[in-house]
Amino acid sequence: MATPKKDTLLFVCGQCGFESRKWLGRCPDCGAWDSLGEQQKPLVLRPGRKAATAQPLAAAGEEETARLVTSIGEMDRVLGGGIVPGSLVLIGGDPGIGKSTLILQLLSSLAAKGLKVLYVTGEESVRQIRMRANRLNIEDPAISVSTENCVEAIVDLAGTMQPALLAVDSIQTVYSEEVGSAPGSVTQVREATARLLALAKSSHLPILLVGHVTKDGAIAGPRVLEHMVDTVLYFEGDRGQVFRILRTVKNRFGSTNEIGVFEMQESGLVGVDNPSALFLAERPVNVPGSVVLPSVEGTRPILVEVQALVSRSSLGTARRTAIGADPQRLALLTAVLEKKLGVTLFDHDIFLNIAGGIRIIEPALDLGVVAALLSSFLEKPIDPGTVVCGEVGLAGEVRAVGQMEMRLREAGRLGFKTFLMPESSTRQLQSKAREGLHLLPVRTVAELADSLFRA
Repeated sequence: MATPKKDTLLFVCGQCGFESRKWLGRCPDCGAWDSLGEQQKPLVLRPGRKAATAQPLAAAGEEETARLVTSIGEMDRVLGGGIVPGSLVLIGGDPGIGKSTLILQLLSSLAAKGLKVLYVTGEESVRQIRMRANRLNIEDPAISVSTENCVEAIVDLAGTMQPALLAVDSIQTVYSEEVGSAPGSVTQVREATARLLALAKSSHLPILLVGHVTKDGAIAGPRVLEHMVDTVLYFEGDRGQVFRILRTVKNRFGSTNEIGVFEMQESGLVGVDNPSALFLAERPVNVPGSVVLPSVEGTRPILVEVQALVSRSSLGTARRTAIGADPQRLALLTAVLEKKLGVTLFDHDIFLNIAGGIRIIEPALDLGVVAALLSSFLEKPIDPGTVVCGEVGLAGEVRAVGQMEMRLREAGRLGFKTFLMPESSTRQLQSKAREGLHLLPVRTVAELADSLFRA
């Protein structure tokens, strides 16, 4: 059996796509260990070069940028108002989180408007897709299904059918005939995405790609995959909970860090119009360690419950666990409390949780974390009509955060009476006090503790 020539082999990193002519124990690009795998060098075709062309920006027609509204409110929100023609959208998430269900519901919504859509799946048979459609009560002949895996055949099929939207589930199962490696490899994923990207831009066909994720939560394949597409959405949530969060990580046509909230029901995913009320529905009243935070995700204010449990540790090293928040930020705020308030926490286990399965990454969470930790440590509950918002610095000072008016309106709409916030933000919002909210300014964590627990 003839062996491949040495110059036709490449070693490709499975994490970032770095290519090397020889095997390396550690990737010099991303630093991953034992990530380089042997692949045959793809055949490079060199057709005749075409002359480059250009046109004035003002000559681009406005009708080409009209968005395709899906009529799924939460989906349209994270996309910035709908799907832009010619865009490439990547949706990632854990197995079983609901990616394929959401795609099928989206296609059904567009088909109900009389649009022809194409669903290409490399992981399921047509019969299995039909079973899911029956469970979701989807009966629409405008949805066409194909089980093709070859990207060249998919491009030809899309050119023949001329659908209004193409969905590919998943990109890791698609391969190119011109690449010798197996489907799902770095080279194949990159090449298949490049072919679909060229199809989207040349024909103004919007394409949705479903991507697998690794154990670290990142989309499998080369990191360049996220740079190639126009929009990256992550489906978050625990399969044991009914809530699902669709988060925008990248969007060339709208706001980033936007989220859509869905509830998994027997009939499929249902958008949640009022997530604040949903996240606070089971909030305990007059229980130490619980406080409400008015957070802002993209253009949407959401009230969430911050829970903390501080208990004396029986181990040599106390534990610090954060769910839905940054563990490093929790350690920092714990050190600030010990240094500035003299609270002894080094021998206490600390557990922090953002109820509802949502993840908060903005610095406005700091003051809520500090309030919840003090409440649990002192065994004193916080007034249930109080919301807390602000950033905490290393000197114990409370710093201003943005979009306070939006947070204020959402808190007042849900009936809260007291808004504990940075003093620098209060000066700009004094006129809002007549809306029924009492603004309580604080400058340091010491003033926070005095305002909440002085009794």
